Amino acid sequence: MKINSNVFSGQTELVSSADKENKLSHKGIVIWMTGYSGSGKTTLAYNLEKRLFDEGILTKVLDGDVLRLGLNKDLGFSMEDRTENIRRTAELAKQLASCGIVVICSLITPTENLRALAENIIGEQHFILYHIATPMLVCEKRDVKGHYAKARTGEMKNFTGVSNPFEEPKNALYSLDTSTINIDDSVEILFNDVFPLITI
Repeated sequence: MKINSNVFSGQTELVSSADKENKLSHKGIVIWMTGYSGSGKTTLAYNLEKRLFDEGILTKVLDGDVLRLGLNKDLGFSMEDRTENIRRTAELAKQLASCGIVVICSLITPTENLRALAENIIGEQHFILYHIATPMLVCEKRDVKGHYAKARTGEMKNFTGVSNPFEEPKNALYSLDTSTINIDDSVEILFNDVFPLITI
């Protein structure tokens, strides 16, 4: 990707991130959920958003499938495109978090390098990696989108868990298996982990 060296910003922000966080009475962070397709990332993301919103927290879910319908609709599933998908999402999440918003990202993010890319862009102090560690066999049985079936027949290429590997996260701050914990309890665990980190 060509980088334009002629682009720069000399404008100083008149409202700081701290000012925005104080206005909202909570800190901005990025909760990045990684895991297989069907692991429960998206369900957890939207339910956690609702739980936080009920407590007065301004939130935004960035769902990989939704982003691929708009912002990232020009991208496929090659490693180059996956990298760009994560880069764009992380840059957007960083901007939102700098406004004091709690951003919940739901993307497979299958490799350690991709997860490191997201963390480096967002910044370690604002990045929380959550591994939704539902086993692949359980995810495949759910197959709510029909993706695993298509991947098994070769209709869908470069599919994580079938034709592409998923690297288990080594530095996830938290881990959650939705095959052993129901949705309500899972969301409460997530909320109890996150809420103290955003309280001012």
